[in-house]
Amino acid sequence: MKEKTIFEDFLIKNNLRMTPQRRLILDVFLATEQHVTSEELYDVVKKKDQSLGQATVYRTLRLLSDAGLAREVDFGDGVIRYEHEYGHEHHDHIICERCKKQIEVLDDKIEELQKRLAKRHGFRLTGHKMYLWGICKECRIKDKSRSIK
Repeated sequence: MKEKTIFEDFLIKNNLRMTPQRRLILDVFLATEQHVTSEELYDVVKKKDQSLGQATVYRTLRLLSDAGLAREVDFGDGVIRYEHEYGHEHHDHIICERCKKQIEVLDDKIEELQKRLAKRHGFRLTGHKMYLWGICKECRIKDKSRSIK
C-alpha cells in the first residue's frame, strides 16, 4: 500500500521507527472513511490492542498529518477531526450548526474563483480550506414542526 510506504519513509527521514502501534493506528485510520477525532480512533484501536494509550494515537495522527496522509479539519465546534489527505481529491465542507451533519462538496466554479481572486491580489495559492455553516433541511423541518405545536 502506497500510504504505508509514504509513512515508513517519513518516519525514517525523521529518525523514527515504524512500531507495531503506529502500524495499527495507520491501518485503522486508513480503514476509516469518515472524519474522526483522536478519541474516536483511540476507541477503535484500543479494542485491537489494550496496551495502546490515547497519547500514542494523538501523536501518531500528528505524524500522519505531517507525512501528508491525514488532514486536520475544524468544524468550529472546538473538536479537531482528521480525514484522509493522500489520494483524496480536495473538497470543502458544509456543516449544519444544529445537528453537526457535514457534507463534503467540490465545485469547480468555486475553485476557479478562488484562483482568480488570489491572482488578482498577487497571491500564488498554496492551499485553502473552506467551511460553510448553516441549518440543514432536516433541522429546518424540525424547527417548523416545533413552532406549529
